[in-house]
Parts: sequence; structure tokens; C-alpha cells
Amino acid sequence: MGTKAEQRARALEAMRRLGKAGRGVEESVSYSMGHRFRIEILAALHEGPESPDGLAKIVRRPLSTISHHIEELLKDGSIEIAWTKPVRGNISQHFYRVVELPEFSDEEIAEMTPEERKGLAALILQAAMAEALASLWAGKLHTDPRVTLIWDRISLDEQGREDYADELAESWGRVRGIAGDAANRMADSGEEGVTYIVTIFGYERSRTSAPPPLASGED
Repeated sequence: MGTKAEQRARALEAMRRLGKAGRGVEESVSYSMGHRFRIEILAALHEGPESPDGLAKIVRRPLSTISHHIEELLKDGSIEIAWTKPVRGNISQHFYRVVELPEFSDEEIAEMTPEERKGLAALILQAAMAEALASLWAGKLHTDPRVTLIWDRISLDEQGREDYADELAESWGRVRGIAGDAANRMADSGEEGVTYIVTIFGYERSRTSAPPPLASGED
């Protein structure tokens, strides 16, 4: 895992690498979400690093098919090589992982370049949507009566935007406290926990994408 500083440095490098293969950041994330196999690969890798053979078994598809999607995700920077293991002779096997993102403080995010912040947002969106779609396919979003799914639009003034951001931060802090209490109880009882996904978004709505940059010489 390394120190927090090492994790942060690796994450920043991954943010800069995302979309550099030619598709761009937004297109790379859209591409990763554009096929069920790629989504299932991402969701599987959230459990930990895995080889193509292992992913083929998890996704239950031919190795050649999974290898193709892995190559595309790797090329875009949506996933990365965790380590390489010698198999036999000169043959090695790669194990892949999703980009590991430590929790950044507000101060650390403020110090990032716009490119790095964009990469961070894209990687979080990619992870959240992969998990949501995988759970939808598995029936987890409509069989649990305590599932929380809320979506709406609200209009805010400048003060309201500040209050809203503070409320989301406080809510996340309370969730972390609930998780800590649960971990302590499970340590005492031996009960095996169940993994739940928490996604908190708060952003300005937009109906159109930003215009492409002007070519050299254009006004």
C-alpha cells in the first residue's frame, strides 16, 4: 500500500494519465461505462487486484474477450498494473487493479491542477457508476427495502451552495462514524459484514458540454 504520500503521488500520476491514449478524460470514462464486460471488470477489481484469467472466471466470459477489454481500459488509464508475476520461463502474468484513490483533504484538492481535479472527478464517477450498474444487474437495488436511492434538482443561492457543501461533508463524517462503530461490533461479535456502497454527489447541473478548443489560427 505504501505511505499516504506514496499513495497520493501514485494517484496524482494516474489522474494525469487518464485519457492520454487519445480518447480524452470524458470519453475514456464514457468508454469504460459503454460495455457491460468493462463495467463488470471494474467492479471486480474493486475487490482487489486480479489477473486476466481470474477476471475471465469472475465475469464468466472467454479469456480472449476479457483480455481485449482489459487492454482498452489499461490504454485509457482507467485501470493500472498492480504487479507482474513470473509464470514459467520468460512468460509473466500481469495483475490489474483500479486506480487507488486515497482520501484527499480540501487543502490537497485545492493544490491540484485543474487537470488533476478533472481526473479525480472522472475516476470517482467511473467507480461509482460501475458499482451501481453491477448492483442493478445483480438485483441489489430493488430487493433490499433499506436501499437509499434519492435524486433531485434544487436551486441554490451562493449561501445555499456553501451550506449544501457543508451538509454533505457532515453527512460523510457521520457515515464514517457508523462504519467505525460497525467495525468495532463485528470485531467483538465475529459477525461477517456486508459491503455497501456510499455515493455522495453535489455539483452544478449542466445541459451542454464545454466547446472544443479553437484550432491554431482560429478566432
